[in-house]
Amino acid sequence: MAQDQLVVNRVAESGLITIDLESFYPKEQPASFDLKDYLFMGLVLREKEFREALKKLDIETFRGKRVAVFCSADAIVPVWAYMLVAAHLQPVAAGVFFCRPEQLDEAYFSRLIATLDVSPYAGKRVIIKGCSDKPVPAAAYLLLTERLRPVVKSLMYGEACSNVPIFKSKPTDHEGAARKV
Repeated sequence: MAQDQLVVNRVAESGLITIDLESFYPKEQPASFDLKDYLFMGLVLREKEFREALKKLDIETFRGKRVAVFCSADAIVPVWAYMLVAAHLQPVAAGVFFCRPEQLDEAYFSRLIATLDVSPYAGKRVIIKGCSDKPVPAAAYLLLTERLRPVVKSLMYGEACSNVPIFKSKPTDHEGAARKV
């Protein structure tokens, strides 16, 4: 092939870093812990009885799972009750989250993104991959944007060949990116 006929992959040479949120999707199975099942007459949580019930709880059913802890009853549950559940489940669960089961993925991604090391993206051109086969919560895209915006040179959504520009730093913004990480 003659040199003037070489095919150049501009996407590969663009220096874009792609973040695929689907790759962060949890592998652990979800589980739930509803405090409703421990309420006296469906209204009140009694500390002594609750502590005894937790001691008898088969925590192995929560091993390696992401657990949504909530109360589906219309009752006032003291904060310490959620703390006791977390203390009992934490040694075996992959994660304990204060949320309803349908909010578990969002809570998981929120925790993950809040602790994500963004320093590798400082001053870089970053694209957050769009389409995924798994249901990545929209909130995850918002939270990741919030974490990356202070440090990246530019942020896009979609695919390298077809993207939506989200943010592009001005030279004065970019100079302080390394300090903000």
